Amino acid sequence: MNAIEITILSIILMIALGYFLKRIDFLSVKDVDSLNKIVINILLPCMIFSALYTADLSLMLSLGILPFIILASSFITGIISYLILKRFNLPDKVLWSVLVAIMIANTAFMGYPVNIGVYGDDGLLRAIFCDIATSVIFLILSFFLVLKFGGSPRTAVKKIAFFPPLWAIILGILFNIANIPIGPVLENTVTYLGNGTIPLIMLSLGISIDFGGIKRSKNMIIFISIMKLLFFPLIAFFIVSWMGLADLQFNVPIIEAAMPSGMLSLILAITYKLDYELTSDCILIDTVISLVTLPVILMFL
Repeated sequence: MNAIEITILSIILMIALGYFLKRIDFLSVKDVDSLNKIVINILLPCMIFSALYTADLSLMLSLGILPFIILASSFITGIISYLILKRFNLPDKVLWSVLVAIMIANTAFMGYPVNIGVYGDDGLLRAIFCDIATSVIFLILSFFLVLKFGGSPRTAVKKIAFFPPLWAIILGILFNIANIPIGPVLENTVTYLGNGTIPLIMLSLGISIDFGGIKRSKNMIIFISIMKLLFFPLIAFFIVSWMGLADLQFNVPIIEAAMPSGMLSLILAITYKLDYELTSDCILIDTVISLVTLPVILMFL
């Protein structure tokens, strides 16, 4: 088996293990929140910091273009999706529940393990830069939803300002460039914690899977899957081709654009009282469908 097959099968097995543990009542959906808090606040920041702290950042200028590719792909896909959805006269809260799921990709939770599995540390480094765009999209949508549905702009800024993965990016780059030593003990600790990120993410996704969401949100799931898993990466493909990028600079943005809907979209749906059950259904089923679409896209790169 090649690296792509091994990576996808490993991810499927870890997700399946999470689903199995839920089915035998060893873990439950109630545990997902705790697992995600551990990942977002401790393990994922450690993984990001470790990758950036030890990375060769001499290619910073070329890496800096990657977030803009994801940003452009997201907003082009979002605008086209908005124009299509408006024709169906959906309630605003339903429409935006769908749009946030389309525009915010799972560039970290799914993007990191896929890219590190297929391309190693060089792939992870580029995936981290792509993921910066997701934080920016989250911030922009937060401000827009505040204006549209009410809420405090201060709350939106606070969510981003205290988002641990964002600080891991900032500190990882800063410590690397300034050559600030953190000592072997702390460096090993951060590395060990970071290594636990991917298994815990996959188990959490497996526990979250609810196939009942297919019946509840069938039409929207089909629409989101087409726009998020096919159209979004197609736009990224056109952008990187137009820019003349090659190798990992070409492949990684397309793979990140092909990721399923991200959990940050559910945070937006809950915070601004959108149809969060619809958003949740779309995220979970979209994730399962991506286990089929991702290998296909990887085969063509």
